[in-house]
Amino acid sequence: MRLTVLSAAVAVLMGLLIHTSGAAMRSRGKESFAVYPVGRIHQHDTHATVEIAPAHQDALLGLEGFSHVWVIWWFDRNDNPRERAVSRVHPRGNPKNPLTGVFATRSPARPNLIGMTLCKIRSIEGNTIRVDRIDAFDNTPVLDLKPYIPGFDGAPEATVPSWLGDKSM
Repeated sequence: MRLTVLSAAVAVLMGLLIHTSGAAMRSRGKESFAVYPVGRIHQHDTHATVEIAPAHQDALLGLEGFSHVWVIWWFDRNDNPRERAVSRVHPRGNPKNPLTGVFATRSPARPNLIGMTLCKIRSIEGNTIRVDRIDAFDNTPVLDLKPYIPGFDGAPEATVPSWLGDKSM
């Protein structure tokens, strides 16, 4: 029993050390993952920017040829055991919508707090991408960027549940 409590305390401390060093690491069995922010989202009155860390600026080469980019980001303000344990929600927080599994929603409460938004690229200057908007808070960590490729990312035959209606957001 004492060893278990001690092990749990060490695990919590290790988690805090890893988290504060800029990496989020989780381990289950032999699998281990480390995720590091590559940048931050900044909200402005009329637009948003995705600022990539200078160490990753070279990774932006060629992105200017695309009109849109998928921004993959971390729901950092929801990163707690309670939010990670949620498996079903009423979509959009509306109790009139049916109880639905989080994997069938865009809920910020989920086991892994990964968000993604398709953004229209307005400009790229140095390590900063200016976009119209993004549904993330100011200073949210960016995990990755992926170019939007219509042949791969578009799904004209896609269907959605009735609670979503014609709305895409």
